[in-house]
Amino acid sequence: MINLMYLVLTALLALNVSAEVMNAFFSLDRGLKNSNAIVDNTNAQILTNINEQADAYQNEQNEAYRQAAIRANEITQELVDFVQVVWDSLFSAAGGPSPKHPEMPKRKKDKDITTRLLVLGPDGNPKTPDALGYELEQRIRATRDSLLKLVNYDSALVASIPLEVEEDWKESKDKVSWADWKFRQMPVAAVFPLLRKIQTDAKTSNTTILNHLFKQVSGEEIKFDAFEPVVSARKSYVIKGEKYVADVFLSAYSTSAGDNTEIYINGKRYPVKDGKATYEVPASSIGTKKYKVEIRVKNPLTGEVKTYTKEFEYEVGERSIAVSADKMNVFYIGVDNPVTVSAAGIPTSSLRVSIEGGGGKIRPAGGDKSHYIVNVSRPTDKCYVVVSGGGITHRARFRVKRIPDPVARLGKKSDGTMGNGEFRAQPGVLAWLDNFDFEAKCEIAGFTLTRVQPRKDPIEVRNQGGRFGPQAKRLVRAAKPGDVYYFDNVRAHCPGDKVTRKINSMVFRIQ
Repeated sequence: MINLMYLVLTALLALNVSAEVMNAFFSLDRGLKNSNAIVDNTNAQILTNINEQADAYQNEQNEAYRQAAIRANEITQELVDFVQVVWDSLFSAAGGPSPKHPEMPKRKKDKDITTRLLVLGPDGNPKTPDALGYELEQRIRATRDSLLKLVNYDSALVASIPLEVEEDWKESKDKVSWADWKFRQMPVAAVFPLLRKIQTDAKTSNTTILNHLFKQVSGEEIKFDAFEPVVSARKSYVIKGEKYVADVFLSAYSTSAGDNTEIYINGKRYPVKDGKATYEVPASSIGTKKYKVEIRVKNPLTGEVKTYTKEFEYEVGERSIAVSADKMNVFYIGVDNPVTVSAAGIPTSSLRVSIEGGGGKIRPAGGDKSHYIVNVSRPTDKCYVVVSGGGITHRARFRVKRIPDPVARLGKKSDGTMGNGEFRAQPGVLAWLDNFDFEAKCEIAGFTLTRVQPRKDPIEVRNQGGRFGPQAKRLVRAAKPGDVYYFDNVRAHCPGDKVTRKINSMVFRIQ
C-alpha cells in the first residue's frame, strides 16, 4: 500500500512539474511579445531620425535611403503579420481559450496538432509544401533576402542580422525538412515562443538595417560634395600692356545645402540652386565696379550660422547688350516669366524693350528698369525679346511652352500599396508640379474611382474636383485589405489652360 501511494505521489509531482513547464512557455511568449514592443518603438525612432536627416539634407541619395528604410519596415511587417496568423491558427486548432486561463489554449500539451498543422499539412506528407511550416520557411528566407537587397548585401550585415533558417536539421538522419526538425511532436505551448522569436528576429534584423541606413544619411555638418576649379582675378578686365593676375584653386561646395545657405551681394539676397547663386547686373557706365559678397551657412540641425565675406571688383568696357531669363531660355504660358536686361555703357533710361511672337506681353518689374516680366499665351519656338538703344539692337530668342503635366498623387504616392487606415484618411487627389521652378498650381478637375473587391463586381463613381465627393467618400471609407482602387480619367487644369488635360492614372492595393 505504501509503495502504491508513493507511485501516485510521484505521478502527481510529475504532473505539477509538467504544468509549470507549460506555464513557463507562456511566460516566455509574453516576455518576447513585450520585447517586440520595445523594438518597435526603437525602429520607429530610427525611422523618424532618418526622415529628419533626409528632410534637412534633401537630395536623391538621401531620399533613396529614406525609401529603403520605409520598405524595410514594410517587408518586416509582412513576415510579422504572417507569423501572427500561424500563431492564431495554432491557438484556434488547440481548442481556443481555456476557461480558467483564456491566454492559454485548452489543449496546450497536444503534440499532434503542431505536427499536423505545421509539418504534415492536409495531405499528411512532410515532403510536400502544404504545411504552414513550409510556407513559414520560405517567407523567412525571402524576407532575409529582401532586407539584405536594400543594403546591396553588405557583408557586415549579412553576418549580423539574426533572421535566418537554421541548417542544423540537415545533420539529422530522420528529419526531411526544416519544419519537420523544428515543430514535429512539439507541444502547442512550446511552439508559441518559437513563433514569437521569429517575429523578434525579424524586428531586430530590421533594426540593424535601419541603423545602417541612418549612418548613410548626411551627418550634422554641411557636406561639401561638389568641386570645381575657380579663378579669382584681381581685375576682371585688363588693357593691352597690363598683366592679368588671378588666383586659381579648387572650390568645394554643397549641392544639398538648399535653404541652409544664404548668399547676399551688396546686401541683397540671391536665390541658391545646387549650392550656387548667380549674380547678374546691368553695367550702365564704364569704369571699375565693386561688390561685396556675404555667404551665411546654417547647420540644419544645430541652427549654428557661420558667415563668410569678401569684396570683388570688375571693370566695364565697350558697349554691349545682354538679355537673360532669370529661370531658363523658356517662357511658360500662364505664369510670370522674369527677364533681366543688362546694357554696358548705355543708360537704362535709353533702352527700349519689346517682345515679338507667342502672344507675348512684357512689362517692367517694379521700379528696377533692368528687370521685366513676360507673359505669353501661345506655344512657339520663335519668341523674341527685342532690346535697342545706343545704336545697337539685340534680339534674344526664347521658346514658349505650356506648363508641364502635373502628377496626380494620393497623399505622397502615385500608385502602389497603402495601408487601410492611411487610405481611408485621404481627403482626395492632388496635382503636383515636380521640379517646376515657377510659382504655379494645378487643380484636379475630376476623375473616375473604381473599387474592385475580391470575387465581387467593380463599383465605379465619377468625382468632380480633387476632393472626394459624397459617393467617392463612401467608396473610400469602405476600403478593406485586398481591395484594389483605380483612379482613371484623371483630368487637371493648370494656369493658362483653356481646357482640362488628361494626366496619369493611379492604382492602389489596400493592405
